[in-house]
Amino acid sequence: MTNVAKIIEIVGSSNKSWEDAVQVAINEASKTIHGITGIEVADMTAKVDPNSGNITEYHTAVKIAFGVEHK
Repeated sequence: MTNVAKIIEIVGSSNKSWEDAVQVAINEASKTIHGITGIEVADMTAKVDPNSGNITEYHTAVKIAFGVEHK
């Protein structure tokens, strides 16, 4: 068990939803980060089509916490 955690912030994008953008971020981070213990959604933004007013892309900033490994 580790007593120290590191937190990084990344941004996930999706054309479906903010929740999907979070999952995209976690899935990508888990490819290189082991032992993710929690997340915090820091910010949600979106790209809007100026002609239709519809959201075309969701962006979610996610803080990811993981334990620091001791060797």
